Amino acid sequence: MNGTNRRSIRREYDMASAGKGLIIIGGMLMLVGLALVFSPKIPFLGKLPGDLHIQKNNFELYIPLATCLFLSIIVTGIVWVTSYFAKK
Repeated sequence: MNGTNRRSIRREYDMASAGKGLIIIGGMLMLVGLALVFSPKIPFLGKLPGDLHIQKNNFELYIPLATCLFLSIIVTGIVWVTSYFAKK
């Protein structure tokens, strides 16, 4: 096999992997968009027991610790399942 064939095979592989990556990124963006659209309809999101909400005269501070932890666990699970099936 000469060098030209190796380069063309490598280029085709790079284009295929770039295409798969763009599909995955597009799917993730779609999921994030759906989450943003439907998040107001989820009653417990933003009101979990570990979320901090401090309200004083002209000051309001909201730190969603438990919500961020919950969403992180969900996203980690989705990524783990996706990578598990991608290896097969």
